[in-house]
Amino acid sequence: MKVAFTSSTGEIIDQHFGQCQNFHIWEIGPEAAQQVETISGISAEGDEEDRITARGNALADCAIVYTMQIGGPAAAKLVSRKIHPMKTNSEVPVAEIVGRLQVVLQGNPPPWLKKALNKDNSIMNYEL
Repeated sequence: MKVAFTSSTGEIIDQHFGQCQNFHIWEIGPEAAQQVETISGISAEGDEEDRITARGNALADCAIVYTMQIGGPAAAKLVSRKIHPMKTNSEVPVAEIVGRLQVVLQGNPPPWLKKALNKDNSIMNYEL
């Protein structure tokens, strides 16, 4: 499954969803994980509705977005696109979250995560 992280460097989740300049996208499975791309250049300027829409469009292939903070309207729009927003509320290393997700995926993931895994069966196909 693809997971996006709001990070200035790709190492630490340290950005607000609506203000970040970079989304670091990882492909994460129970046994392997790797960063696959960085999405940059999404404007933090202009109308809030347009910013949220542009960010949602850019992250359409992602199942989860990890961010330090996200506003209610932005979170609701992501959820409506079947992208699960996760707030950290503090700076957290990306590697730590990747490791935690892999541990959960190796066990019995909660129903929302099972749905997230099935979001893009063309990339990775898991038997859950």
